[in-house]
Amino acid sequence: MWCSRCQSAWYCSPEHLHADWQRHRKECIPAQTSSGYHLNMIATPPPAEPQFIEVSAILFAPEEERPRIITVRCRPSHKPSQGMCPTPLVQPYFPDNQTEGIVLTQGLNGEPLRFPLHLWYSPSALQKGAPVNRAIFHITSGAATKKWCGTVVVLKFNGSRRQGYSDAGSNDLPALSAYFLAYS
Repeated sequence: MWCSRCQSAWYCSPEHLHADWQRHRKECIPAQTSSGYHLNMIATPPPAEPQFIEVSAILFAPEEERPRIITVRCRPSHKPSQGMCPTPLVQPYFPDNQTEGIVLTQGLNGEPLRFPLHLWYSPSALQKGAPVNRAIFHITSGAATKKWCGTVVVLKFNGSRRQGYSDAGSNDLPALSAYFLAYS
């Protein structure tokens, strides 16, 4: 909050302003409008730019033998209708800009995942003749009934309520392998 008298000193709370008043009052000159009247309103600082967050994700690139860890930027959601979960910016990994997401809530043997996994893939990769994803082929030892084509990016939710993301890592590969093997 701004000092309501001079409009030039910013305080995080009324208590902070009160605690600093002995010092500030020596320099506090009432603000005046062009007509000479004193302003008596509290101004607020301009809204901050949305801060992007970065999380580790797993990239299954079709031309690579093994999955690797990448950093994905996420844009915070400020609209209550969209929930509180940030939007991952995964489009750079999908040349056709078509992505769909799948949320995995179960891991090996159908056990619930404490931190669900969010898979992003291109639904048109198979029709467009994208190569078989060698990284997925490798972690499933070629035993998956569905041949995954194109890129797959996996993010990890920070809890079962899916309100944000945390860092995904190699410890998430067994659940992903089980999913790729079971998917038909």
